[in-house]
Amino acid sequence: MRLKGALSDKNIAVHIAVWLGLVFVMTVPTMLIWYSIAGSNPSVAALKTLQAAQTFVVFILPMLLATWLCVDDPWKRLCLDRGIGWQTAGLVVLLTIVFSPGINLLSKLNEQVVLPDFLSGLEAELKLREEQAAALTDLLAQADSLPGLLVNLCIMAVLPALGEELCFRGGCQGMFLEGHAAPYMNTRLRPRTHVAVWVTAILFSALHFQFYGFVPRMLLGALLGYLLCFTGSLYAPMLAHFTNNAVAVGCFYMEGKGMVAGETLENLGSGETWWIGVISLLTGGALLWLFVRRQSSVPRP
Repeated sequence: MRLKGALSDKNIAVHIAVWLGLVFVMTVPTMLIWYSIAGSNPSVAALKTLQAAQTFVVFILPMLLATWLCVDDPWKRLCLDRGIGWQTAGLVVLLTIVFSPGINLLSKLNEQVVLPDFLSGLEAELKLREEQAAALTDLLAQADSLPGLLVNLCIMAVLPALGEELCFRGGCQGMFLEGHAAPYMNTRLRPRTHVAVWVTAILFSALHFQFYGFVPRMLLGALLGYLLCFTGSLYAPMLAHFTNNAVAVGCFYMEGKGMVAGETLENLGSGETWWIGVISLLTGGALLWLFVRRQSSVPRP
């Protein structure tokens, strides 16, 4: 009995069930083993190990195996069958960096959201979770040396870019369309494609469980989804995701080493520099329009 594409004749609901089942089967034993070894007060090294392990057992391995079982051509379904040229890669990196201050501005605006009085308990809980997530990120991002910085880049930029894009853009967005890159690569996208991009972006943001970062992360997810649409290659959103995270890790490292004032780069585009955030969004939007125009003129296979 062949395993590759063994479930290709089943509908999308079966494919999703297989994927979620694999996530559960791989995640639960991994977490139990980790907690039995690390205990209730793990070291920073242990937390970084868990971060890497979670990326593999939640995002990478289940999606790869599920796609292998459910599709005859898994590489094509995940949009990993075609690369991107150097010019496109350069534009993706530039686009991501240009948008960074604008994302900071949107993050600060999202933090200003105030829930109604009858939801004050929920609001307090959400803020507490946000503070805990920020504290954990700060802990994981600490690095006193260049090797430490490289480890952080691997754990907080390389692995999330590979795993989350493979799972959300390559897997979920493709599942919603029940197809591969071919439906994306047109000058005008179909309504169903837009729905797939935005539903995936909402799930991408919601599953980070950070309410006060929901809007900017959703918009970032949509940008990553459209990068896939207009290139037909998962390597484009992977590169953008890596660039976004690597910039944050690099900023934290420079601030920790005293190269720049504390949180200067992290908050660029918000507060007193809000105007940089506005310029960032306008410039990024124009650059995205030029990127789409360029990709629309590229010959399709």
